[in-house]
Amino acid sequence: MRLHGNQSRKGVEMLCLGFECTAHTFGCAIVSEKGEILSNVKSMYVSEKGGIRPLKAAEHHIAAFPDVLERALEQAKVSLRDVGLIAVSSGPGLGQCLRIGAVGARMLAQKLNVPLVPVNHCIAHVEIGKLWSGFKDPITLYVSGANTQILAFAAGKYRIFGETLDIGCGNFLDSFGRALGIGFPAGPKIEELAKKGQKYIELPYTIKGMDFAFSGILTKLEQLIGKESTEDLCYSAQETIFAILTEATERAIAHIDKNEILLTGGVASNKRLSEMVKTMCFERGVKFSTLPRELATDNAAMIAWTGLLQHLSGARYGLLDTKIKPYWRTEQVDVTWIK
Repeated sequence: MRLHGNQSRKGVEMLCLGFECTAHTFGCAIVSEKGEILSNVKSMYVSEKGGIRPLKAAEHHIAAFPDVLERALEQAKVSLRDVGLIAVSSGPGLGQCLRIGAVGARMLAQKLNVPLVPVNHCIAHVEIGKLWSGFKDPITLYVSGANTQILAFAAGKYRIFGETLDIGCGNFLDSFGRALGIGFPAGPKIEELAKKGQKYIELPYTIKGMDFAFSGILTKLEQLIGKESTEDLCYSAQETIFAILTEATERAIAHIDKNEILLTGGVASNKRLSEMVKTMCFERGVKFSTLPRELATDNAAMIAWTGLLQHLSGARYGLLDTKIKPYWRTEQVDVTWIK
């Protein structure tokens, strides 16, 4: 699998142009049906204070659209006329952001007279992880902003075997970051501060079977700001929520007959989380893989690749099928490409 351009297009039967637009990231990518990532370009909305503002993020996506698309084509060394398929993230996500991708993808698909494929963002994280790792049938710990789920394929769908009961892991970190006065995204800054922490502060540990909750932990942390060092709070926050996620994933291994664990999503780039899950997998005797940051975080390559899988399995969509679905659940998707 290539990550930085294609020197020769000989033998490539179909190229897919993918659009990612669910939240803070607007991305465009070109991926071949053989799984070659010819380009993967993105632009991310950031703010110095507070979290993501949907209208501001949508404005960012509109402004970024032409440049990101142009750079994706240039990096792949192709033109729009070489594109045989377009895929767009249709949900779940922020409605204001999803609409930008939907409008642009529909316009280009009609202009180029090529099929348009709506892609579930959560499933795309799993499929790009399988492409990268070579795993065939993993249990996936998917940790991002709004979504924190333990997924596995069963009976024609990706099933949710465990998930957050309130807020996603990434949103927890961003909310904690706001309370600390850290800008968006807060996760990487909290990770750096946590490395300087020296004392573990006991926090609520909320896990119910294979489901978990973070809002109580957040409330306790907010109460402790100013009473404990910021570094110790960040360290304790990470140790607590990552231990919860690792424990829930270990329970999934015990209940589901699979021997591969895939860690993906934006929070998967946190080295401490990866270390904890990897250690658990080693002790359990199961395979472990995570992804490089450019593929673990929101990106358009995962949308393009999943769109190709759907199209090549025979799935076809009309214009009405590409309506945005801000609350599109993972288990609502018929997975036609896995037999």
